[in-house]
Amino acid sequence: MRTPSFGTWYKSSRSESGTACVEVRHELDATLVRDTKDVGLGPILEFPAATWAAFLDSGIWQR
Repeated sequence: MRTPSFGTWYKSSRSESGTACVEVRHELDATLVRDTKDVGLGPILEFPAATWAAFLDSGIWQR
């Protein structure tokens, strides 16, 4: 896994050119997630750093 780039929104390289994508932004104490289609309009979900790490470690996102 790459080292996160703090303060910058990015889309997973696995999403290719699909339309069902999210963007992620890492902060020091949280990770923010938003829909790529709703930039500036839709909600932004905020996950505490420990919760985001547990999500990644769970492997559920690989299914």
